[in-house]
Amino acid sequence: MKITLVKLCIGMIDAGKAYNTANKQFVNGIRELAQQSTKDEVIESSLTKFAESLQEMINYHTYVTINLCPFSSSVRDLRRFKEAKKQFDKVSEEKEAALTKNAQAPRNKQHEVEEATNILTATRKCFRHIVLDYVLQINVLQSKRRSEILKSMLSFMYAHLTFFHQGYDLFSELQPLMKQLGGQLDQLVVDAAKEKRDMEQKHSTIQQKDFSNDDTKLEYNVDADNGIAMEGYLFKRASNAFKTWNRRWFSIQNNQLVYQKKFKDNPTVVVEDLRLCTVKHCEDIERRFCFEVVSPTKSCMMQADSEKLRQAWIRAVQNSIATAFREKGDDAELDRKSSTSTGSLDSGGEPKERSLKGESALQRVLAIPGNACCCDCGQPDPRWASINLGITLCIQCSGIHRSLGVHFSKVRSLTLDTWEPELLKLMCELGNGVINQIYEARREELGARKPQPGDPRHEIEGYIKAKYVDRRFVRRPSDEELRTKVVCLSKQEKRLSSSSEHLPPRPPPPTPKLRPVKFQRKEPKEYSPGLQLYWASYARSLPDMAEALAHGAEVNWVNTEDDKRTPLIMAVQGGSLVTCEFLLQNAANVNQQDAQGRGPLHHATILGHTGQVCLFLKRGANQNAADIEEKTPLSMAVEAANADIVTLLRLAKMNEEMREAEGPYSQSGDETYQDIFQDFTQMASNDPDKLNRYQHYDPQRP
Repeated sequence: MKITLVKLCIGMIDAGKAYNTANKQFVNGIRELAQQSTKDEVIESSLTKFAESLQEMINYHTYVTINLCPFSSSVRDLRRFKEAKKQFDKVSEEKEAALTKNAQAPRNKQHEVEEATNILTATRKCFRHIVLDYVLQINVLQSKRRSEILKSMLSFMYAHLTFFHQGYDLFSELQPLMKQLGGQLDQLVVDAAKEKRDMEQKHSTIQQKDFSNDDTKLEYNVDADNGIAMEGYLFKRASNAFKTWNRRWFSIQNNQLVYQKKFKDNPTVVVEDLRLCTVKHCEDIERRFCFEVVSPTKSCMMQADSEKLRQAWIRAVQNSIATAFREKGDDAELDRKSSTSTGSLDSGGEPKERSLKGESALQRVLAIPGNACCCDCGQPDPRWASINLGITLCIQCSGIHRSLGVHFSKVRSLTLDTWEPELLKLMCELGNGVINQIYEARREELGARKPQPGDPRHEIEGYIKAKYVDRRFVRRPSDEELRTKVVCLSKQEKRLSSSSEHLPPRPPPPTPKLRPVKFQRKEPKEYSPGLQLYWASYARSLPDMAEALAHGAEVNWVNTEDDKRTPLIMAVQGGSLVTCEFLLQNAANVNQQDAQGRGPLHHATILGHTGQVCLFLKRGANQNAADIEEKTPLSMAVEAANADIVTLLRLAKMNEEMREAEGPYSQSGDETYQDIFQDFTQMASNDPDKLNRYQHYDPQRP
């Protein structure tokens, strides 16, 4: 009877293990559901609490089942008994065999008789020892039978008492929460029933509608919260030899035309900048409702589902072009958002190897002190950057920065996007440490808590908006502090150092005809952040420029006491390509002129700063603008005999004429134009000595 009970105990242990395993899987399912319900705080917190309580019950049950099962201590005795019985059966068979062999031994063969007798004697001796062991195990089981049964059952009952008592305490603690959820559940049931009735009513109304002439309604909304001004399905003609048509999801966002094959795919950029494009109807092909978007390097043929939708898309593209030109100070390049946004499937080319991409840019930027962690939440190993602020960000903070708009922060990937040399130098001259000293100067004083990795998104978003939009933690300088800062910056002489951005002096051409307008430092009537930005741009001090912008300086501030020069013109005078890049990334107007009618492009041409000329031409500088002497940048470059700048201006002029012309565009010509500009930009950043033509104009000299 005891052996049977022990077997039942073993079966109960196995069943308990299976039960606990199934329970653990169920609890893990509850936890996964809670993690997927982060947007619903009630469901997430309730499921998490229930999962923790059930896990405790599983732990109690595991202890009871495995460690306190009745007769668990008798399992070892039962095994020894079985082993002894097995040995007894085996030696009994050997003894029977020895008896049989001994009986069969012939009388006349003495050696066989002796061998059989010896075997029988040895077998009998072994049999006696095994019998004693077998009887011993039987006696042990019998002797423990009474005490073991009572002891095991008592232990088992106490274990269950503890199990149920702990379970009672645990669920007593959960009872208030369960009652609270019960009340909420009643309200949820009522709300669900009401929503069901509303949906049924809407469904009935829709069924009665006539869809024979219905069409998808698309509206152009430049102020959409998600930044998507227009989106919908279109057929796109491939650029391959077969000219196949594929249905894709198109959208207009950030002045770019992009499409996705699937919802989760990264968008592919069809048009990098809509300001460089035109849109027109296409009536000369077999398909209906087609239109074409033409850029300087390619054209894209698309088809809408109806004439109404075609007109809507054409108007949307035209409105996007107009909006892009109206946006104040939006002369900087549009940020690329993903690896596919750096090129198009139709372009047929890879990003230029001369631009840094992936780990090269990542390693250089993260090597700056403070950049190894996110600037706003401290998340280690960031992979995103704000190029106009010069900081590194984690993926969550980068999404929040992107939602602020490009007038506050322009986000770019450190691993997926290509990085021009001047942008990379900008990131390396600023960094998280510099920017946080400006934008978090009063954080501790105000008692504001800086977010940590893992904090709720809404808390991090609130902190970032307070930091960059409201500038709540920026320390405003006193009038005396501002005056001291401006005076210090204005007295810094132009440094002809070994900087890689500055061109060493060389003798001037034999008969220079250009007469650059000199400027004199005057004691200003008042000191302002705009004046700080003005002189910091000349002094090539990016931290001081960032501080001035944080204090509210207008990036296009005009110094009325100094020929109406702007910070961008002063950056040209200072000879720094990175300073110009920083101002342009922060929405500086590349075409704003001074009192002499000269814009930044004029000044860069006069000074022979080829890298700056490249930068301004890429950012849409008007090379046809003339100063008060009716001189254009091209005429100035010709008079100065600067062959590099003359070449650049003429190439830019040719490319502009190609964009304005109708009909097919020269793919090879456009590629040549882009290659030459990239070569000059790379040279200006890394090998400026090669671009040196003549001695630079020093405004302090007569």
